[in-house]
Order: sequence, then structure tokens, then C-alpha cells
Amino acid sequence: MTLALTPQNAHTASVRAFKAPGASIADAALLERFNIAGPRYTSYPTADRFVEAFGPQDLQAAYAQRRAIPGLANRPVSIYLHVPFCEALCYYCACNKIITKHKERAAPYLADVAREIDVVMQQLAPTEGAASTAVATVSQLHLGGGSPTFLSDAELADLMALLRRSFVFAEPAELSIEVDPRTVTPARLQHLRSLGFNRLSFGVQDFDAAVQQAVHREQSTEQVFALVQAARQLQFESINVDLIYGLPGQSQASFAQTLQTLVALQPDRVALYAYAHLPTRFKPQRRIDSQQLPSGAEKVALQALALRSMHEAGYVDIGMDHFALPTDSLAVAKRKGLLHRNFQGYSTQPDTDLIGLGVSSISKIGATYSQNAKDLESYRAALDQGQLPVVRGLALSRDDLIRREAIMALMCQGVLEVPAFAQQWLLDFSSYFAPELVQLQDYAAQGLVELSEQRIAVTPKGWTFVRAIAMVFDRYLQEAQRRAQFSKIL
Repeated sequence: MTLALTPQNAHTASVRAFKAPGASIADAALLERFNIAGPRYTSYPTADRFVEAFGPQDLQAAYAQRRAIPGLANRPVSIYLHVPFCEALCYYCACNKIITKHKERAAPYLADVAREIDVVMQQLAPTEGAASTAVATVSQLHLGGGSPTFLSDAELADLMALLRRSFVFAEPAELSIEVDPRTVTPARLQHLRSLGFNRLSFGVQDFDAAVQQAVHREQSTEQVFALVQAARQLQFESINVDLIYGLPGQSQASFAQTLQTLVALQPDRVALYAYAHLPTRFKPQRRIDSQQLPSGAEKVALQALALRSMHEAGYVDIGMDHFALPTDSLAVAKRKGLLHRNFQGYSTQPDTDLIGLGVSSISKIGATYSQNAKDLESYRAALDQGQLPVVRGLALSRDDLIRREAIMALMCQGVLEVPAFAQQWLLDFSSYFAPELVQLQDYAAQGLVELSEQRIAVTPKGWTFVRAIAMVFDRYLQEAQRRAQFSKIL
């Protein structure tokens, strides 16, 4: 299929002619060098550090501290709600999911979510005599999965009504939902808009029909274009498209065509993920023929192709394989130094407590992380006892908090201001991070960071490798064997 490279709506001034990109020798060498395993740092410490010794009582204590400290109880919160159901299995997927065509399974799950909300509300309720009367104001809501659009229109309406009865939503609030293009129509998008959703994320992965067939994720290009056009007419504020490189059957030629199609589509944001083939950990991936996977060198070439394509099309490199048009709020936040990062990835919202609802969801309350049970039976059993369905988590140490701030400063603002950081944490920066500063000298020699007594700054060239730069400050990665637990960073 050949698509004319024309603007999709008024917010796009122009679409430049696509040029098949290629990486310079230096760029290719760096991409190859950093083709290593590592975390994505939606949190620090990362979720693999969570321990089962952290349970419901520990999360209750974190909520109690939130209620007790003046000012914390009135701070806005973010909510992530996990809908685990999918109608069909995508072979590449490593998410927590339940494959079923039985739509009736959603109703009891939503009833369980309602019970969890009741338990959470008890934890958020102001203490007696406190000045605060509001339970919680929500500044950000994200529905993920699985496939949230597995739910019927009526179930989505009931769910949003429940959330609005339980929480106060800020005006404006950022309300986003992940959308499987195979499960929605323009009419369904209109329904989502009427419920208040203002951001969409379409899981496309690849526009090539043969690649789609190889991973069992088939949808037509025409269908995706029609949905994006409808979403723009409905005035969704931001539209994201997910792509994956390294899938079976992908070649430089086929992926160049996928990128050309993407440029014509002009989504506001693009998430470009590297496929991690871990069939021993993720059973669905065993259905992928490993012989069809691109080699390591071919995968690096695909990434280089994508990076050049995004830059030539005018997208801003947000970091961590995320791109946005210059007018999108993510790009604006990056320019203003207001970018943040949480379990949903990059965000324009200030760092807030995060309430995770549903199976496998992760919460961040105060200086703690906690994760719900990953299976329906354990999740339901905890709610039957009137408990928070937490099965593991972590209370962060002072060192964790210090390193988290350093990592997030680099990944979001691209700059760590040394004197201010040292004063905030009352430490001698050069002594505390002596091994890290030695390692960063090599990164500076590669042109990825600029080092001085005043700051550590990620260079424009370094944004592609910001994940590797952040890893320097990860104390837990001193154990080399832990690296095998993560996907490749590129």
C-alpha cells in the first residue's frame, strides 16, 4: 500500500518527504556498544527489587503517614487501573494478561476493583481533626492492560462513574487509555471522549502484514488511519502510537516502509520499543520462530533507521525511545525542564503518589512501592478479607532516594545540578559518587555527557543512550548477574 505523505489535520503544519536513513559509523558503533541489558527506570529501585516481606500493613503505614503529614493529604494523586483481559494473544507480549473471548468475565473483575477502591478510600480518608476534607484529587488517570477496550461501552461508563464518585478529578485532568485498534470503531472513540478521556495510545507495533501475522497482531493500515483521523476530529489532546523493532520478519526494507507510514500518520507521540525475546520467562513468546528474528546487528540497524526517521520527520527525542512532535505537551515539558517519569513512562504531571488498582498494578505512596497480586484468585482472596491486595513491595532507604533523584534528573531534565543536589541531601557529591564519576569519564569521552564541578549534563547525542547513563547510578546493578533479568536497553 502506498500512502501520500500529507498532513492529517491542522495541528501538523507540514510533512517532509521521507528519506531512507542510515547510521554513521560512529552512531552504529555506539548503538552496538550499548546493546546490553538494563532496566527502563519507570522507578528506582526497579520492580525486581521488591520483596514479599512488604505487605498490606506496610502500605497502610505509608497511607497513614500521608494522612498525618500536613500538606501531603491534599496533594493530587495519579491512578493506574489495570484491565487484564485480551480477546487474542499477541505472541510478543510480556504484560500481565488473561486471554479470553468470554466478555462476561469483566463484570466480576470490575466488582472486585470497586471493592479495592473502597479499601483504598479508607486509607485516604482524613484523620479525625485534620484540616483536609477532600479524600483525594486525581490529576492523572491511565487505563492499561491487557486491553481496556475489552470492556463494553456500558462497563467503561460504569467504571468512570465509580471513579468520579470516589475521587475528585482535577480540571483539567489527564485521562488516558490504551486502545487495541482491533477492538474500537470511531463510534467507540466518541464514547471514550464523552467519558472524559483526552489521550489515546494505539498499539500498532508494525504496519507490515507479514510481521503482524508472525506475532498474531493483525490490523489494516487503513483501519489505523481511520481511527486516528476520527480521534483528531473528536479533539483528543494527544495520540500515541506504539511500534516495536526486532520482531520476527522485520527487515530494514520492511521497517523503512512502516516508518514511512508512521510519518504519514503523524501521531503526536511515538513509543519505539525494542523487542526482548525471553521465551523461558514469557510463555507466549515460545510461539515465535526465533529463526525469523533479526540478528543483533540487524536489530541495531533497525533502531538506527528509526532514530534517523524520527529526527528527519521533526520529532523531539524525549528519551528512552519516546518521541513527540514539538507542539505536544511532552516536548513542551522537556523544553521547560518540567518532564517527569513514573510507572507509565514520561509524564508532564509533577511527581505524585500513584495508586495502582487491579491485578499486578503498582503503587507509589510516599517512600514506598507496592504491587498487587498478579492473579485473579489471590487478588480476590485479599479483598475478601478486606485487605489491600499487596503481595510485595519496598520501603526505600536514604540511598535509594538519593539515587532515584539522580537517575530521574538525568532521564527527565538531562541535567544533574551538583551543588544544589549535594546541599539538598547534605552529602559530599564527589565522595558519595566517586565510582560513578570515574565511569562517567568514559561516557564524556564518547560525547554522551558533559562533566564539570557544577553539573552532569546529557548531550543531544547522549539522549539515545540516557538509559545507559542512568545505569551508572544504579547501586543494585553492581551485581553483574542481575543484568540478565532486563530487556536490552536499545
